[in-house]
Amino acid sequence: ICTAGPVTTCFVKVTYCSVDPDAPHGKVELKKKVTLLRGISIIIGTIIGAGIFISPKGILKNSGSVGMSLVVWIACGVLSLFGALSYAELGTSIKKSGGHYTYILEAFGPQMAFIRLWADVIAIRPAGLAVISLAFGQYILEPIFMPCGVPEIAIKLATSIGITSVMYLNSMSTSWTNRIQILLTFCKLLAIVIIIVPGLYMLFKGETKNFENAFEVSNIKLTGLPLAFYSGMYAYAGWFYLNFVTEEVENPEKTVPLAICISMAIVTSCYVLTNVAYYTVMSAEELLASQSVAVTFAEKTMGNFSVAVPVFVALSCFGTMNGCLFAFSRIFYVASREGHLPEVLSMIHVRRHTPLAAVIILYPMTVLQLFVGDIYSLLNFMSFLRWLFIGVAVLGLIYMRYTRPDMPRPFKVSSSFIPAIFSFTCFFMVFLSLYSDPVNTGIGFAISLTGIPAYYIFIVFDRRPKWLQKGLGNTSVQIILEVIPAEH
Repeated sequence: ICTAGPVTTCFVKVTYCSVDPDAPHGKVELKKKVTLLRGISIIIGTIIGAGIFISPKGILKNSGSVGMSLVVWIACGVLSLFGALSYAELGTSIKKSGGHYTYILEAFGPQMAFIRLWADVIAIRPAGLAVISLAFGQYILEPIFMPCGVPEIAIKLATSIGITSVMYLNSMSTSWTNRIQILLTFCKLLAIVIIIVPGLYMLFKGETKNFENAFEVSNIKLTGLPLAFYSGMYAYAGWFYLNFVTEEVENPEKTVPLAICISMAIVTSCYVLTNVAYYTVMSAEELLASQSVAVTFAEKTMGNFSVAVPVFVALSCFGTMNGCLFAFSRIFYVASREGHLPEVLSMIHVRRHTPLAAVIILYPMTVLQLFVGDIYSLLNFMSFLRWLFIGVAVLGLIYMRYTRPDMPRPFKVSSSFIPAIFSFTCFFMVFLSLYSDPVNTGIGFAISLTGIPAYYIFIVFDRRPKWLQKGLGNTSVQIILEVIPAEH
């Protein structure tokens, strides 16, 4: 079966033969392969990373008591559901992939969307992927080196292998990317069940001493509650990733809202019950002193089986890497289609039907930051920008209700109160960042503002260096990658 398509706008045609039995037939485009189950696995698989297994103590530390920390976990789940419902309306009204970038583009125009994209490309996405990959490298090797520490060079080598395998998987097959994501999501949920079941068993047997005076007023830190909510909202971040791949979702009008609601109910239940299990086995003091809460929990309840916990944490990190890369690549794909990134990033592999160039563009940037960059500082610089632009996107929902009242809205949040509350929460967290860490936040803000001159240089005046234009527009690049423009 042969597929023919234009390689460049110069009417050059190249014919490729499809030999991949799993490759879809017909037009060269991204196929609608994200079903309800796959959508749920993308959301859950990206929300649940290493955090719930390693260190949920940030909320306990800032809330001051066991009872209040559980309240914060529930409240953050509800607030995240508000944001997820707002994105469900956006995703069913604007049936384009790209998530935050696309919604800001539709509501507030190309300049603000480009600033968001600029921050994503130069720092946020490569650094975020590098950090979760480092956690994968650390925990996949921990059982081998126990009880000694893992050498740093070994962590970085294992991390590089993990990044490479995820890149390869996403480049070769959308179907297998989603199948692996479903498998890894079940592994995450199995790991959480392994924690919840013995914890609740001990709770029902009467192990309740750690819950006595759970809401002791003298222990509650009102000044720390905003920071506790800040930590909690970060733990739930990831509910928006399905919106990055809307164009590949089967029946998005029904699948997107349903997947979001089911996923948020599962994640909130898992987070709350996991923390209840932790508190049943460990006192607040023990939890705060632990470097890896799940490992400490397993040592107390499972004995030698605790060696399996780092493996589950590593698999959880790998699932997050896989889901994030799947989503990130679609941002670059859509931005290229809108003219904000080189055209080659919006091209599709002729046999695999994957956005190959958009997937691999992150690879050198991520590996470079992994070995030479101070990734954690970079994330501190940029972390507040996530909530700033998510808040702007949800504000755009309210704005478009007035400016574009006739836009079809298959799913609509019943009241503007829900997106307004969530948008206010995002802006409050941005203000909290400015107050608690003005230096790093200021640096991140300054870095993002470099997107303004970049927009005028690269987009408005199109002053890209000739060598860059020639390299990215060269027919040989497309032939090497075997990519052609998508057919619409």
